[in-house]
Amino acid sequence: MHVTAVTPLAADSGDVGPPIFQWKWVDRNADDIVQRLGEHISLTAAALGVGLVVSIALAVLSLRYRWSYGVILSATGALYVIPSLGAFAVLVPFFGLTFLTAMIPLATYTLLILVRNIVTGVDQVPNEVREAAVGMGYTRGRLLWQIELPLALPVVIAGLRVAAVTTIGLVTVTSMLGLGGLGYFIRAGIQTATPNPTEIIVGVVLSVVLAVIVDLLLWFSERLLAPWTRKVRAR
Repeated sequence: MHVTAVTPLAADSGDVGPPIFQWKWVDRNADDIVQRLGEHISLTAAALGVGLVVSIALAVLSLRYRWSYGVILSATGALYVIPSLGAFAVLVPFFGLTFLTAMIPLATYTLLILVRNIVTGVDQVPNEVREAAVGMGYTRGRLLWQIELPLALPVVIAGLRVAAVTTIGLVTVTSMLGLGGLGYFIRAGIQTATPNPTEIIVGVVLSVVLAVIVDLLLWFSERLLAPWTRKVRAR
């Protein structure tokens, strides 16, 4: 992975402004900030994408064979409680300090949230809707993909919002293994001989802003994809 050196704060004694935050440091390191932000977004998007695909498969299995739901929740719950640094460190000997090493645990942490919300959302579909669809000739597969999952979208997206914000926070941990992301600035700001609060603030603030933006985008997508929820809430 390409790593660019961050310009030390002490390199320019002419910095002006508040002692805690130096805008000139941000200007000097703008390219590196954009690179780390891109890494953060890429890791988050990949983890959520893979996690959603796997979760849908597990949820469909749970809905088809109800006895497997408890087993799947227990397994994904056990994976969810594994400390993130430990999970990343275990994979390093097999895959090295790569994108895949970071993505696998991040995707794994989304499974419990997404599987539970998908199954819950499908279970909340009214029985009369199912009966009407069956009366119209829908097969079990068509009922699931064309009726139940679309109606479950609000609950599914609610779970995706939680998973997204959680993943963005966890991506900051990947920097501890040199795998990129905005957490790089937090680590660099702490580990320098003279701690650089500007780097720490940049890493923390951009992570929070990214989480807020992603959450708002998912909320907006819910309103677009499930417009009937607005009518229900308005009553």
